[in-house]
Amino acid sequence: MLKTPTLENNRVKLSPLNLENYIHLLEIAKQDNLIQYSPNKINTPNSLKTYVQTAINAYNHKTAIPFIIFDKQTNAYAGCTRFGLIHWHNKVLHIGWTWIGKSFQGTGLNTNMKFLMLQYAFETLNFDKVEFRIDERNIASRKAVEKIGGTLEGILRKDTLMLDGFKRSTCCYGILKEEWPELKPKLLDKF
Repeated sequence: MLKTPTLENNRVKLSPLNLENYIHLLEIAKQDNLIQYSPNKINTPNSLKTYVQTAINAYNHKTAIPFIIFDKQTNAYAGCTRFGLIHWHNKVLHIGWTWIGKSFQGTGLNTNMKFLMLQYAFETLNFDKVEFRIDERNIASRKAVEKIGGTLEGILRKDTLMLDGFKRSTCCYGILKEEWPELKPKLLDKF
């Protein structure tokens, strides 16, 4: 069985997301427009439980590693994130399915999380590439990935059906293992 690591620094702790601890996210998940650019629904207890169960199912199939986010600065749960679409043979995975409460946005929490995840992907899992898929309209998330060194590799046009029936286009960003040694100190300087 795949073992979910706990990733931690002075600011954030990423622990395995499961059906026991997701309840800490119920209030955050109700915030308006929290995941407006996602094809998932999380704003009710049942929809959030289904979202978490989907992540756990992917974990059981070794294609995802989901985390619950704890902000050590505020001593509060902030949201969740995961490694997904893990392709062990090709050594490529995605970081995504990330949502954090509005009071945590813009505080540096996301940069700390992404650093820990990139470090684990490149240095522990020894993967060759980390990808990010972002709704073309989600400018804040796109800028956040660009800020940590993600390179826009292309746009998948009208590839994902959203809950409201809109067909979104998805921006594909990537970071290569050989880019990590140069990016790592730059990210550390942001803490």
